[in-house]
Order: sequence, then C-alpha cells, then structure tokens
Amino acid sequence: MFAYLVKRLLSGVVVVFLVSLSIFLLFWFGPSSPAQPICDRDTSNRCTPERLANFEENLGYNNPWYTEYGTFVKGVFVGREIQFGSTKKFDCPAPCLGYSYRTKTPVFEEMKERMPATFSVALGGAALYLILGIPIGVAAARRRGTLADKALVSSFLVLSSVPYYLFALLTWLFLTVQWEIPLFAETGYFPFTENPAKWFSGLLLAWIALGIFGCTQYTRYARGSMVEALSEDYIRTAKAKGLSQTKVVYKHGLRAALVPVVTIFGIDFGTLLAGTIFTERIFDIDGIGFWSLQAVNGRDLPVVSATALFSAIVLIFSNLIVDLIYSVLDPRVRLS
Repeated sequence: MFAYLVKRLLSGVVVVFLVSLSIFLLFWFGPSSPAQPICDRDTSNRCTPERLANFEENLGYNNPWYTEYGTFVKGVFVGREIQFGSTKKFDCPAPCLGYSYRTKTPVFEEMKERMPATFSVALGGAALYLILGIPIGVAAARRRGTLADKALVSSFLVLSSVPYYLFALLTWLFLTVQWEIPLFAETGYFPFTENPAKWFSGLLLAWIALGIFGCTQYTRYARGSMVEALSEDYIRTAKAKGLSQTKVVYKHGLRAALVPVVTIFGIDFGTLLAGTIFTERIFDIDGIGFWSLQAVNGRDLPVVSATALFSAIVLIFSNLIVDLIYSVLDPRVRLS
C-alpha cells in the first residue's frame, strides 16, 4: 500500500509539472503577447508598441521561456518579485502563482478567499448526488422490468438530456423570481462562521439544482451496477443460505455495485471542486468557477493559469482517493 501511494504521488507530481508547463507555453507562444492584456488595462496611457515592449521587458517576456518558467516554479516555493510598470514592484510570497492583472493582488490570496464558496457548493451538491441517486437506483434495480422502473429510468433520461445551465437557470427563475419562495429569496455564498443559517439558505437552491440534475446519472449508474451485481453467483449463494433479501441486497450486492459508481463520483467531485462555473454564475456565488470565467473574459492570464493548475491538482488527488477506496469496497482489488 505504501509503495503504491508513493508511486501515485510521484506520477501526480509529474502530471502537475506537465500541466503547468503546458499552460505556461500556451500563453508564452500564443498568438498575442502575454503582456498585451495588462498593457491594455493601463488606462493612464494608450498601449503603444513602445509601452508594450516595456511591459514585456519588465515581466520577463524578453527572456528565454525556460528561464521564466524556472522563475515561476521558484516563486511557487520561495516567492518572488513581480514588476508591472517601469519602477513599481510587487512582492509575491510563496506559493506565488502570479499577480492578477485586474486587481493587482496575489492570485493565491484571491484563490484562498474563494475556496470556501466552491468547497461548500461541491460538498452539498455531491452529497445530494449520492443521497438521492444511489437509493433510487437500488430501488429501481430491485424492481427491474416493472412499470415503475421503466417510468423512472425514462423520466431521468429525459431530465439528464436537458443542458445543465438551462436546468439551473429555470430552477432559479421559477423558485426565486416567479414564485418568490422566501427560503430562496437571497442566493449566494455567506461565510458559515458569520451566519450558518444564511450560509445554508444561500446555497440551498444551488445544491438542489446540482443534486437533482446530478442524481439522474447516478441513478442510472447505480441501477446498472446493481442489476449486474444481483445476477452474480455469490448473490444466488447468499440467497440459498437463507439470508434475508435486505441483507443480500445492501450488504453483498450494494458493496460490489458501488465500485464503478465511486469511480465516476471521484471524477465528478474533483470537477466540482475545480469550479462549478454555471452554478456559481447563475446563483451569484463568488467561487473559483465564477472567478475563472471572469478571468477568461478579462484575459487575466495569471488567474486563468492558476485555476487550470488548481483543477489538475484536485483531479489528481480525487483519483488517488478513489483508488484507495477501491480496496475497501472490493476485496478483489489489490494495490501493490
């Protein structure tokens, strides 16, 4: 187990390195100068070729790319100084992911401020994925072929075919604007430590939208896995031994059926942590997803690269945790 963990962590480090290098080179060799956005944002003077060249020199874009990439990596561990204008320098403490072109503040500090909002959305939505999706899927598998099973699968298939952004937007329009339900009157993120009740009510509608839409696919996954598990020989053996139906289904069948569901959930949860762009935009939640959308629209390259790197790290660790859970759910899995 320990050797496996070390191997996966080392491979994760390699993937993070390759992702960071790819993002860096993408901006460096892009169709326009990486300094163009910040030059355009300087409202005190027009962005002339001379001023653009000055910004490129101050930001290090005249140096070889490998030199500047080394400076970036060094800044992640020990920090560095960043110069935007002719004389003004900004101290960027470790881990330095750069300075935002828009706000002139360290990117990592802004990311830390938005992490609680994104984590809150992800945890609530992912919990509803499982709480709603798995029990409904198991119930459908136990009634395979009945009218209730067919109606449930068909309705969930129709719901999942609707684009999520449209489903979330309609949810907000009807429950907040059209029907004016008091519980959903004010959506958004409010710090849990300041007002737990407002934190809950502000995120509840976003959780409902994520949970209902996401549980449709988890119902199908759980149903398919459960149907396959219940047809295995060891299930028939358990029934022949006289075990109760409930014990056969939930102790023996469900444990095996959860293995593929956990795989998908690990990826989905990592994606949620990386930033739920549509959810945060529609429900006015200032998280990492909404922040990355603003950065793309405003060509804030340090923020774009930081959010992409954060997404890669989250997905790598999510997959690692999923692999470890395998050994608990399925004894046939051996990690060496």
